[in-house]
Amino acid sequence: MNDRVGRLKHERIVEQLAKEIQSGRLAHGAQLPGENALAARFSVSRNTVRQALTELGNQGLIATHSGKGSFVTFDDRTIDDRLGWTRALADQGVRTEVIRIALVEEVELAERLGLESAELIAVDRLRSIVDGIPISFERSRVPAIGSLRDLPSQGLDGSLYEALRGVGLVPDYGEEWCELHRLSATEAELLQRPVGERFMRTRRLAHDVNGQFVEHVESLLDPDRFRLHLRFGS
Repeated sequence: MNDRVGRLKHERIVEQLAKEIQSGRLAHGAQLPGENALAARFSVSRNTVRQALTELGNQGLIATHSGKGSFVTFDDRTIDDRLGWTRALADQGVRTEVIRIALVEEVELAERLGLESAELIAVDRLRSIVDGIPISFERSRVPAIGSLRDLPSQGLDGSLYEALRGVGLVPDYGEEWCELHRLSATEAELLQRPVGERFMRTRRLAHDVNGQFVEHVESLLDPDRFRLHLRFGS
């Protein structure tokens, strides 16, 4: 019985604070009151408060940093990537740095995707909050055809989406996978995070209306900054 009462108290705190965050009363970046203050407000123990904060963190509403406190990460902004991921993130104040463009041969990936050629153009990008730390690292692979083949020597002028459109490749349908991933030493160095920190890893495969391969992109996303919303059906 006592465990059930404790669980209900924990759920009540989560529900109330979630409402305050999602309504904007507790704005993005705001620091939540400390554990003692929350315990006094809801007339519960600090342990119950910690359970509630953990659940709010699992829901992507807050991030808790040892010695600093809990901060609201939810901002309810929708990213519309129909005109390209780079442009969509730029509209949200995110800076994109292209760290590699190269002609590569990836036999394993080509076999897995059923591609005729293993020659691909690799475009690796790091996304950061302006004047802040990186929040994502993306590895894109696109066909080495037409003007795309010149990207390693000429660079990317504009978004990769625009470069794909330039050779007649427009994403129409595809698949996406998502899982939790622990950062390797190389990834952690790029993202300025501890080795082994958990990031959300997505893999997205896109084809055009004729079924031609357009892009395969693997993204490492800061779970405090990104959420996925998938819609099915036409």
